Amino acid sequence: MSWFRKKNPRIEVVPTDERRVKTEGQFCKCPECDAAIFKRDLEESLQVCPHCSHHFRLDARSRLAMLYDEAEYEELDDEVVSSDPLHFVDTKPYTVRLEQARLSSGLPEAVINGRGRIGGHLAHVAAMDFSFMGGSMGCAVGEKITRLIERATAERGAVITISSSGGARMQEGTLSLMQMAKISAALAVLDEAHLPFISVLTDPTTGGVTASFAMLGDIIIAEPKALIGFAGPRVIEQTIRQKLPKDFQRAEFLLEHGMVDAVVDRREMRAFLIKALNFMVNPAAQVEAQTEAQSSEPQGSLTSDPDRNGHRQSPATDLKIKAQSKAQNQST
Repeated sequence: MSWFRKKNPRIEVVPTDERRVKTEGQFCKCPECDAAIFKRDLEESLQVCPHCSHHFRLDARSRLAMLYDEAEYEELDDEVVSSDPLHFVDTKPYTVRLEQARLSSGLPEAVINGRGRIGGHLAHVAAMDFSFMGGSMGCAVGEKITRLIERATAERGAVITISSSGGARMQEGTLSLMQMAKISAALAVLDEAHLPFISVLTDPTTGGVTASFAMLGDIIIAEPKALIGFAGPRVIEQTIRQKLPKDFQRAEFLLEHGMVDAVVDRREMRAFLIKALNFMVNPAAQVEAQTEAQSSEPQGSLTSDPDRNGHRQSPATDLKIKAQSKAQNQST
């Protein structure tokens, strides 16, 4: 009989291939300050580094949830997706790239439309997602944003776009460039209706998106250190053959030179937008529009009564026609 005996049984040896550190996958590294960040802390801070305030990229649905009251919103136009009008093939067919983008991002398209309340104000928000083919703007993206603006015009709501894009989608050629004019025309009608349009620029916002609706906002807001421009800095340097200033095309540089109105931390974005909407939106106009919508046709319908040729027009077109007829009557 031994003098000493182990109280607990021997610990079983875990095979090498089954050994895992319990904290594996629980931390990530900040590319700005190299700090190790607990992922749960990063999620609670809206994907902003708690040490240096570096802004990680955020997906479209998370952006909508962080802006709307109680994170509740109605997703719109999810049936609008890209096709292959040019039958484009590079190293692989365009249809294959679209399918891969949907599987990797979990999104139907590079932009998600939402409708809900922000600080009690009716707001229509289009959030772009860089993970879907670099947030590029094709026919479907242009159609979704245009529908959102037309719906906001009909319902007397504010429009907010959150841009994160590499520009127009090359696989759709000139058709993608036409979306720049299409969205800008819809915004012109929104402006005639005296409704607010707020543009939020995130990292990166470049190309045709910057050259169109992203820079047409009544208020243009950017996230800290976001890359904002049309052509890339290397292309510009090679063209003008000069060294560009430090932080060229960054949000702070654009703010200093009057291209954006404010640089706002993501954690303060919702409060800033509510303050802006309180200043820009007339609540009485929204109540009047909702009453008219309930008494006429179902909410969310984008069609109106047929014209004399039997064609249906969007509310934005109806509003423009009414404004023109009113101006003619006043002149006569």
